[in-house]
Formats: sequence, C-alpha cells, structure tokens
Amino acid sequence: MIFGIADSIIISMLTGFALDFALGDPKGLPHPVVLMGALIDALRKLTERVFPKTPAGERASGLFIWIITAVFSYCIPALLIYAVLRTGYWYALALESLMCWQCIAARSLKTESMKVSHELEMGDLPAAREAVSMIVGRDTESLDEKGVSRAAVETIAENSSDGVIAPLIFFAIGGAPLAFLYKAVNTMDSMLGYIDPPFTNLGFFPAKLDDIFNFLPARISALLMLLSGGLMGLDFKNGLKIFKRDRYKHASPNSAQTESACAGLLGVRLAGDACYRGVLHKKEYIGDALREIEISDIELSCRLMQLTAFIALVLCVALRWLILYLI
Repeated sequence: MIFGIADSIIISMLTGFALDFALGDPKGLPHPVVLMGALIDALRKLTERVFPKTPAGERASGLFIWIITAVFSYCIPALLIYAVLRTGYWYALALESLMCWQCIAARSLKTESMKVSHELEMGDLPAAREAVSMIVGRDTESLDEKGVSRAAVETIAENSSDGVIAPLIFFAIGGAPLAFLYKAVNTMDSMLGYIDPPFTNLGFFPAKLDDIFNFLPARISALLMLLSGGLMGLDFKNGLKIFKRDRYKHASPNSAQTESACAGLLGVRLAGDACYRGVLHKKEYIGDALREIEISDIELSCRLMQLTAFIALVLCVALRWLILYLI
C-alpha cells in the first residue's frame, strides 16, 4: 500500500471536498440524508403505536428514535467500508471519498441560494419566495424582497457550520462513519426538534443532543468565518463586535454563532420574528442595520461560506495529521 489506512481519511476528505466544489450533490445516487429521513419517519410511526402518549412516553420515544438512527447511521457506513476494504484498499478509498462527498453541502447550498438571488434580480418575488422555501424552515409566503434576502443570508450563515464545516470536522476525527452519525443527528433535529406540538416532547432529546454535537463546530465555524471575512476585506471589527454581543440571541445555543459573525461582517441586521407552520415565533434581532440588506448580499454570503469552508478543510487536514501523530 502506498498510503496507510489512517491516511485514507485525509485523501477521502480532500477528494470529497473537491468533488462537492466541482459538481455539488452526486446525482442518481440515494442520498444518505434521504435514507435517514425515511428511517426516522418509519421509527416515528412505530413509536406512536408502542410508546404511551404521555410527555414522558413521547420523550422516551424521541430518545429511542435517536439511538436507533444514530447506531444505523454509524454502523452501516463502517461495515460497508470494512467489507469493501477486504476487496482492495483503493475500492475502500473511493467509497469513503464518495461518502465524504455526500456529507458536504457547500456547492448545493450556494446553488440553491443563488436561485433565490436570480429570482429576486428578475423581479419575480413569488418565485423567489418559493426558491427560498426550499432552504429555510420558516413560512415564506408573506416575505418581501428584503425578507427573502435576509432569510437566504441567514440560512447560508447557519448552514456554513451544519452543512459544511461540522461534517468536515467529524470526518477528520472519525472518517465517514462519524460524519454520517453527525448528519443523522442534524437530520433528527431538523425533523423532530421543534417546540410546537406534536414535537414538544418528542423532539426534546433530538434537539438537546444536536446542541451538544454542534457546540464546538458552531463556534469554530464562526471564528473561521470572521477570519475569512477579514481576508475578504469585510468589516472584521464589527463582525467581532456583533459576534461577541449577539451569538446567544437564538433559542439554540449554536445557531446564532455564525449568524452573528455574518451579520457583523456584512453590517446588516438578521433574524427577528418569523412564522413556522403558521405560528409566530418572537425572536431577537442579530446585528445592527448599518445598511439595508441587498440582493447582492446573498452572493457575498456564499463567497464568505466558500472561503470559510476552504480554510476549515486546511485545518481539518492539519487536525487529522495531528491525530495520526499522537496515535
């Protein structure tokens, strides 16, 4: 073998990142997040019949779904890599590179966000609302042009961590199985981690465990975003100020980390009240409105996300080498 087995994680990470940068999500292949979603739905239907419909029973149901989904999401890629490795090192390397490609969503995040930008530039607000609804969880029917732009920038900022940097960090530590486990944790939170019925109790453990998994990655992502913004000539001083002031202005301890950094770097105000499934949620503003948000901020946020992701990749490769050295 030219490379040791441990080194394959670095090679797979670099290959997967390059494939995502060039091509986006692999077409024609079953996406792991879709499969995870199907498993979560199936488990939820099962637990509705088995667990008592009490607050404690619903919390136990959510924990059961979390454990089963987490175990499957970690063990299946681990077993696949092990099985393929028995047929040849290079086949296993190709498989893990493909898995890394599926874990990262930088290109698709940019592609979907730029669809929103395009529709706004064309003056088609209904189409822009429809496009942004594909990447945000809030209701979009009543958003004006600035509201649509703000929603797109917010999701780019937040998903810079959830969809790109956090998976890279977990991949660097434990390869594809750990990265897939993280994706499962994130998917369970997005599907179950709501405070409104019927998820109030069911989503308790998925939401809390997602907070734990994202605690360090969200903060690392925000700091790397500030560094990237400084390199791009954005307002680093204001970015640092808003980050320190507003990074906990969210129901989640993690979501406002990158949002506050992005808002400060751009000099715009993000967040505020939003409707989810027809229910108004009161939220604090993040950032100061030093200027009005613009359509062009969507593309600027995408460039900020991409540079942040590239710096994160370099640091993750360094982290992996450090892990190998310590081992």
